[in-house]
Amino acid sequence: MINISKEANQILNIVKAKYDLKDKSEAIERVVMEYGEDLLEPQLRPEYIEKAKKIMKEKVVKIGSLENFRKRYGLD
Repeated sequence: MINISKEANQILNIVKAKYDLKDKSEAIERVVMEYGEDLLEPQLRPEYIEKAKKIMKEKVVKIGSLENFRKRYGLD
């Protein structure tokens, strides 16, 4: 059992109705999971891991010295 405000309870009822959920427990889980996606650091998201694996397989571009890097990218 949890204690929530009247407003939070109303929001859960709306979420429950909107997504045709069985009960408020499912509504709480839905809200937490959606909000949690925004809170998770990108490194912890599965799609980030897949993207990082693809990047690691890419060809390495050698630039040499810092001076060469600056010339190559117009940072003089």
